[in-house]
Amino acid sequence: MAPSARPLAPSPNVPLLAVAGAVAVANLYFPQPLLAAVARGLDVPERTAGLITPAAQFGYALGILLLVPLADTARLRRLASVLLALTCAALLVAAAAPGIVTLALATLALSTTTVLPQILTPVAAVLADPGRRGRVVGLVGLGLTLGSTLSRTVSGAVTDATGTWRTAYVVAAAATAVLLCVLPRRLPERLGPPGERGGGSYARLLAGLPRLLAAHRELRVPALLGACAFAAFSVFWAVLAFHLASPPLGYGPGAAGLFGVLTLPAALLSAGAGPLADRYGAAAVGAGGLVCAGLGLAVAGLLPYSPAALVAGANLLVVGVGSCQVANQARIFGIGRAVAARVNTVFMLATFGGGAAGSLAGTWLYAAHGWPAALFAAGACVAVGGLVLVTALVRPAVPTCVPVGTREAGGVHPRTPQGES
Repeated sequence: MAPSARPLAPSPNVPLLAVAGAVAVANLYFPQPLLAAVARGLDVPERTAGLITPAAQFGYALGILLLVPLADTARLRRLASVLLALTCAALLVAAAAPGIVTLALATLALSTTTVLPQILTPVAAVLADPGRRGRVVGLVGLGLTLGSTLSRTVSGAVTDATGTWRTAYVVAAAATAVLLCVLPRRLPERLGPPGERGGGSYARLLAGLPRLLAAHRELRVPALLGACAFAAFSVFWAVLAFHLASPPLGYGPGAAGLFGVLTLPAALLSAGAGPLADRYGAAAVGAGGLVCAGLGLAVAGLLPYSPAALVAGANLLVVGVGSCQVANQARIFGIGRAVAARVNTVFMLATFGGGAAGSLAGTWLYAAHGWPAALFAAGACVAVGGLVLVTALVRPAVPTCVPVGTREAGGVHPRTPQGES
């Protein structure tokens, strides 16, 4: 396998990929602490401003479906440049938005094009040695986790310092522009094996996604787990700013953003899920992650007005969901290099589809019934994830020897089912 991998790149530049992923994924999460400020600034109800979060999640899922599969066949450098340029432009439109409709549409557009992290992760995974795949995915995942958490802190602090939420969008556009100047030329020319352009037309590329899901149980189970875990995660973060701003807490956007810094320990711990998945398997790490997430929601729900309890709950939730994510991705990238981007497309589409549903449900439940109802819904998502995992363990996959495909329709490469990473 080494001779086929050498022409693509000698090894993944993991620090660069992690930093680039952090900057790109931050565009999804930095608006969350600003929702109360957006509601005041645009003179709309909090429930209406809350639609920004599901718009971002739906846009991200759309971009994963329509754009990430291109990475299996397209020139990565050109693809990355186009995506970053479009994201930067959409961020500037959002910064100048005169009303909530323009802001929501700009959010939908920028979240659709800021899918570069879901291209960088398979790049790192397929270039890594198989025995280090979990570790490499964990390090890139750490970048994504830091980007999602610290972006909330930065945006909240910038908003407090300048008195307007619009400045946070300008800062995000500047960071994306810097990434545009640095990243593309450091990427390999293509993701797939040298000389392999497979996948056929764009339509066939997309049509092959359901067949990937049908062909690989090691993709179906992680996809369901990812959807459940990220739905719970999104419920919590979508309503946290509203909860902190309401009496008796009464905190502003800066306090909501501060949770990004306060959950750094959890973000760092989640990177350790990669080596653990290499050693003990994805199922064990995923189960531990679900337990941590459930405990975090319980702590935040039982002590809703204790800042210490909310911080502890947020940390448990971040480490739990982050560990599930890393373990699941370490598993799915073992399916094959030729379909790495499409496998990640299916997985992340399920994950962020769950996240979008969780954000929408959490916002409406909080508006109608408050913090306890939102956290109950998040806990239900974790419980469903636990059922999925238990069912998968009770009904293990039946090994079936299927010849490895090379140029199947739609780019699907069925193969003998593998164990966990």
